[in-house]
Amino acid sequence: MERVLVAAALVGLAIAVAAVLRRRSPTDPPTQAAWTVPGQVDRGDFDRPEAPWLVAVFSSATCLSCAGTRAKAEQLASAAVVVQEIDAVERRNLHQRYRIDAVPCLVIADHEGVVRASFLGEPSAADLWAAVAELREPGSTPSGCDHGRAHHHSSR
Repeated sequence: MERVLVAAALVGLAIAVAAVLRRRSPTDPPTQAAWTVPGQVDRGDFDRPEAPWLVAVFSSATCLSCAGTRAKAEQLASAAVVVQEIDAVERRNLHQRYRIDAVPCLVIADHEGVVRASFLGEPSAADLWAAVAELREPGSTPSGCDHGRAHHHSSR
């Protein structure tokens, strides 16, 4: 009987010590990625500001997925859609101005420079093309299509 009481006392002491230690060392919240995507761009900073749509690919020469993003975006170029790559070294001023801190960062902006959709990371060709098609002609993609990782900005 004496052994059971000693064992119970030790278990109780261990629980009390664990509770005190848990209160003393608060856990840090999980790290959250907080990359920024501009909500507005100055079309004068980019090629063909008169074009109805801009697909801007913020990239870096050292980024492997940037080349794939650029290649997919280039397929969208037309009279209505200007596609431009903005390299982090060559156009550092634009990366800083728009606070681009992760590449590839692709933004789709309208004629006023309002960013209507964006992708962080390399999008699939289908997601990118569907996002541009839906922005240019609403209702052209099946309902419920979320275009993968695209973030759509609400219209003004």
